[in-house]
Amino acid sequence: MRPSDIVQSGTDTLQVLSGYGSRVNLNYHRTGSGEPLVLIHGIGSRWQMWEPVLPRLQAHRDVIAIDLPGFAGSPMPAAGTPAGVDSLASLVTGFIRGLGIERPHVAGNSLGGWLALELARRGTVRSATALSPAGFQRGGQRVYGRVILWTAVRLARLSMPYVDRIAQSPLLRKLSFNLFLMHPENLTPEDAAESSLALARAPWFDETLKALIADSFIGGQGIDVPVTVAWGEKDRLLLPSQAYTAAGEIPRARMVLLRGCGHVPTYDDPDQVASVLLSASSESAR
Repeated sequence: MRPSDIVQSGTDTLQVLSGYGSRVNLNYHRTGSGEPLVLIHGIGSRWQMWEPVLPRLQAHRDVIAIDLPGFAGSPMPAAGTPAGVDSLASLVTGFIRGLGIERPHVAGNSLGGWLALELARRGTVRSATALSPAGFQRGGQRVYGRVILWTAVRLARLSMPYVDRIAQSPLLRKLSFNLFLMHPENLTPEDAAESSLALARAPWFDETLKALIADSFIGGQGIDVPVTVAWGEKDRLLLPSQAYTAAGEIPRARMVLLRGCGHVPTYDDPDQVASVLLSASSESAR
């Protein structure tokens, strides 16, 4: 039996050697069978953001959804590890190799989308799918994104004592998540509460946000594996116009518009997102 034939319904941790000379435990969820597909969440999020699409994906892929270092169920990396995409990409690469997987397909949302593209640029994956990826903000878009995320994390921290009460109210759930989802009503109260707590408690949030705002994705012209960039039509955080910047930076990428979806499209239209992920991870390297 191959590792990809084993269905793991629980959440596990794997200790991997980072590129900075120390070991880090990554929390992850693995399920399904087929070619491996690694899923990466956005800043302040958690692997569970992929749960709406897992039923469709796991029938066709060996799915590994991870918590990034310093977020949700994964601890901080070693002291002195710099925040930012370079460090995260190295840590994720170490995680993948620690599983014994060579060049999986990879997909990510927001920060996770940027990481998927960075792994494609490094040539360590078979294909990359980026859902509303960060890394393409320019000018005032950087300020706008930073203000939105800075405000969101501080509100999440302030509301921690009341998170269950807020999550139980359909109106307050909508007000809390309408910048990220077109359909916050698709979040269960439990998902809303746990997502808010994951954001509030993420120890690497502030440093990572600062590093991201100061950086941009570059080098996409040299990517030689299949890349799909899918943008939420109604994304209110990373505006859909940034897809044009992405298309210019990665000229061979396939560009897709996610109809009726916001920044985190897995909750808005799981079937549409799963179709994109399966199609994109079926492509052969050019």
